[in-house]
Amino acid sequence: MDRRTVLRGAVAGALLGGPFAGFLNRAAAEPARANVLGPVPDLRDGAVRLWLPEGFQYRSFHDTESTVVLDGQTVLPGRHDGMGAFRAGNGNYLLVRNHELNGPGKAFGDPGQAYDTAAQAGCTTVEVTRYGEVRHARTSLNGTMMNCSGGRMPWGSWISCEETVNGPDVGPDFTGAPNVALTQRHGFVFEVPADGESDREPITAAGRFAHESVAFDPAGGHLYLTEDNFGFASGFYRYRPRHHPMTTGRLDNHGRLQMLKVKGVPNAHLEAAQPTGTSYETEWVDIDDPAPTFPYTPGQAAPTTNDTALNHVAAQGQAQGAAMFSRLEGSAYDRGVVYFTSTQGGGPAETGPDTATGYGNGTGQIWGYDTTSGVLTLLYQSPGPDVLDFPDNVTTSKRGTLVVCEDGVNDNYLRGLTRDGQLFDIALNRLVSGSGTPRFNDEFAGSTFSPDGHTLFVNIQASRGMTFAIWGPWGRIGV
Repeated sequence: MDRRTVLRGAVAGALLGGPFAGFLNRAAAEPARANVLGPVPDLRDGAVRLWLPEGFQYRSFHDTESTVVLDGQTVLPGRHDGMGAFRAGNGNYLLVRNHELNGPGKAFGDPGQAYDTAAQAGCTTVEVTRYGEVRHARTSLNGTMMNCSGGRMPWGSWISCEETVNGPDVGPDFTGAPNVALTQRHGFVFEVPADGESDREPITAAGRFAHESVAFDPAGGHLYLTEDNFGFASGFYRYRPRHHPMTTGRLDNHGRLQMLKVKGVPNAHLEAAQPTGTSYETEWVDIDDPAPTFPYTPGQAAPTTNDTALNHVAAQGQAQGAAMFSRLEGSAYDRGVVYFTSTQGGGPAETGPDTATGYGNGTGQIWGYDTTSGVLTLLYQSPGPDVLDFPDNVTTSKRGTLVVCEDGVNDNYLRGLTRDGQLFDIALNRLVSGSGTPRFNDEFAGSTFSPDGHTLFVNIQASRGMTFAIWGPWGRIGV
């Protein structure tokens, strides 16, 4: 990276008093806070599924190893992923939760409401108490595909993201399953009101790519979107709706999609290892064809490959010099900063795509984008998998601590990263299947605090999907 593109001197000094002050005042790689975790029984049935600090409790619910019926008729879909918490108006909370099912299949819920009757994913909305006791659950979006993460919007909606570009106009993805049965294009974001159902209309202007998550800046009225393009470079995007959603109460489909670029450095390799605290001046380039439809004949296999479709939007930005990241996943907005994770960032720079191991050779980076100044800063870079292993979903507590979900191949933790740069443990997965098989490497996903900060809701996805409500003395452990 050309040193002239890195902010130094007076500008970097000003940053130390700005929104990144706490993260840059310490070396991010210093030893973690000594939070001792131990086995804690689940209040649902007494089984130990999590290790937590002293004084914490939890209850799990919606275990997909058992049949769970919504509204007395719909079987709960599995693979719980991104999630947002809202007030229910009666002291309880509403959780809007993604289900990351991939491949063609029958839509859950009412098929007459489904966006695509041949797509299995979507969202469910659950009313729970602050102690994880379920009061009601229903379908709020169906007929979508591979709903990964998303973002909680301050006007009372959840934006759900499809992490795929499957459709009848695209060839098979990594699963090899043909897309001929699909009736709609996928790869979009959908709005889901917390107190109602989605209208099932995709926000196509926000792009058709492997969407992961969304963070909203209420001052500027812009949405910031991450892309998890596994085998290729990922982009960091901004969607500028025509009308401010805080005024209209919804997200419009008439905006402009843009991709982030480092000033003076075409195609900056931001997936590469670099010192914590490194900052860049940035700008945005326009994406002229954000929602492509590729040629195909209904009922026949499409000639456009999945890889070509996956890279169509990013390639437009990269042709204009947009920056390249490794697997951008979770994001969250807090006090003028959009925080986002680069799951495999932090290793040697990439020399080309690798669809087998993914784009990126590190074990994770955490970035911050100042929405006012346009400055991008590397806030944390994992020194190795024993410290932070593949950071994924992320949320913030009321005091500004980041809560990071791990999606590694070994033991998975919930980690905290304080504003003074300390990384520490919050929870450890100790899930065991009904057959007695340890599932310690199943990923954490969907971390979100209740609006009052009392309860942290989080999912464990994969083989035995379930949701947890966790509560305790957050301030005492640095959250």
